[in-house]
Amino acid sequence: MFVSHRDEITKKELEGKGISRVTKQVLIGPDQGWKDYVMRMFTLGKEGYAPRHSHPWQHILYAVEGKGTLFMDGKDYPLTPGSTAYVPSDIEHQVLNAGTDNFVFICIVPEYGDK
Repeated sequence: MFVSHRDEITKKELEGKGISRVTKQVLIGPDQGWKDYVMRMFTLGKEGYAPRHSHPWQHILYAVEGKGTLFMDGKDYPLTPGSTAYVPSDIEHQVLNAGTDNFVFICIVPEYGDK
């Protein structure tokens, strides 16, 4: 069993090529007893973005707050609170903050996709 709140979970600032103003929190994963998958929360600050990339695992996105854009397979999709998206494996994608406030979204991936 596991119960927590996002304010109690450590944020890790991500760094690297193609990343700007992004923090990650692992909300639930194997350390909390959920085997095989990891639910992460990402916060993109103003003008923040994740890198454009692809990988061999699928994932699910759920927008929590703010405005974002999901670039996927050559097309831009607007994201607002309540938006959901399924990103298939091996599809080029990127998430960007499209607003003036933080853009926060949940991303669920297989455990091996969170390494």
